[in-house]
This record gives sequence, C-alpha cells and structure tokens, in this order.
Amino acid sequence: MEWAGESKSMKVLRAAILAAAAVLVLLPLVYTVSNAFMGSSELLHYYGSLWSGERRYMNFHLIPDRWSLEGLYHVFLADANYLTKFWNSLGMTAAIVTGQVLLSLTAGYGFSRFRFPGRNVLFVAVIILMMMPYQVTLVSNYIVLDHMGLLGSYAAMILPGIFSSFGVFLIKQTVDEIPMETLEAAKLDGAGVFRTLIYIVAPICRGGIVSLILLNFVDNWNMVEQPIVFLKEERMYPLSVFLARSLSDTKSAGFACGLLALAPVMLLYMNFKEELMNGIAVSSLK
Repeated sequence: MEWAGESKSMKVLRAAILAAAAVLVLLPLVYTVSNAFMGSSELLHYYGSLWSGERRYMNFHLIPDRWSLEGLYHVFLADANYLTKFWNSLGMTAAIVTGQVLLSLTAGYGFSRFRFPGRNVLFVAVIILMMMPYQVTLVSNYIVLDHMGLLGSYAAMILPGIFSSFGVFLIKQTVDEIPMETLEAAKLDGAGVFRTLIYIVAPICRGGIVSLILLNFVDNWNMVEQPIVFLKEERMYPLSVFLARSLSDTKSAGFACGLLALAPVMLLYMNFKEELMNGIAVSSLK
C-alpha cells in the first residue's frame, strides 16, 4: 500500500517499521517452534537460571545446538495427559462455538430486522455486557451455576460461553448490511422467518459467521480463569490451564505442548483468513 506523493525516504521508513513490527509479532512463534526441538538438557543449560530463580535474566537461545524430538515424544506418546487435555479443550470449545453461532445468528437477525418494545435498550445492554471482562461476571456466574447444580461439570464452562454478547453484536452489524429488498423478495416468494434466516441471511453473512467462529474459538481455546473456578477436578482441565504446568516435569515438553495448543488456531486462520478480514471489515462499517 502506497500513499500519493510519498517520498522515497518515507517509504523506506514505513517499510522498516512494518518489518520491525512483523519480527516482533512472529518472534514468539519462531521461538516456540525452535525450542520445541531442543532436549531437556539443552533447555536447562540455557534457561536453568529461570527455573532455579538464581538470576532475573536468562540466555536467549533460538537455534538448537542439537535437534531433538524428546519434547514431541513426551507430549504425543509418553504422557497421555497432554492429548487428554487437548481433547477436553477441543470438545468444550466446539460446543461453545456451535451454541454461540446459533444463538448469535438468531438474536442478531432479530435485533437487526424486527422492531419490538425495548429493542434499543436491550441492544445497549448487549454492548455493555460485551465490554465487560470475564473477571467482572465470574462471581455472578459462579453463584448462578452453583444454584443450578452445574459446578464441576462441563456445562458450567459451556453455558456461559454460549450466551456471550459479542456474537450478537457482530452478527447484528453484519445483517444490517443486507439490503431490505433482498429480504422482502424472499418474503414475497413465501419464505418464512426461519427459512429466510437459513437460506438467505446465513449465506450472505458467511464472512461475519466465520469471523465469529474464529474469534470465539481463539477466545475460548485460551480460557484459564473459568476452568480453574468452575471445574473441581484437574482431569477435566483444558490444555490452556495444563500448558502453564507443562514445564514442571519434563522441560522439553513445555514448548512442544505450546505447539499442540497453537496448531488448531493456526489451521483455522490459514484456511479462513480472507473470510475473517472481510467479516471484520463489514461489521466495522456501521
């Protein structure tokens, strides 16, 4: 991207700034991948002071002295806990994403195309809830789930995630961009509300739906506070919680576990990055 009348020096400066930003963003990823192929002895040699607490600084080591599959072997073959936590995370995240997409699509369509008493007030409430961090509603969710007898079960993780307000806001903004004439034509052809929603609105809003799936997946894939508070048994914890403890036994498994946690997010982004960009662009127009 270039601006009209931009001097050569400004182009070089802009390119340098973008290159530096790209390096800063990619460095943690490259660092994790490269360290995943180091053995425990090599990691202890370079980062031993970090775990022992002897010094406040550590050696920066990017390229392995000797390539090793010790960490990958421990994560994928030797210890079943890693893959168990991975499937725990995948199951909970998939259930939350599916429920939130269905709820957000119907609620967002309703807010966009139907007029009912208190509509604007309710949508303002949705926006306020969307801006609240998890920590603000954690106690109230805990009390409600306790009265429902759901604490300690996966339902305690899934239900609050399904009723997140971000999806309603995103889909509502996307549906607002659909011309009213398109919906009127479907109505004249005899399509009811749900048929219009499934066959007309959903395909047109594909970019917004994919954006919701990706953003919601990443958000819930990385959740930490909710599992610690709502789940009582460590065997039910997702990979995001177990990842923080993966360095306690086998040092090489920590970075390999990071690769395991990174894989689903990277695969989703690589396959749907265009839809993500388009969905965010459309939702930000209003």
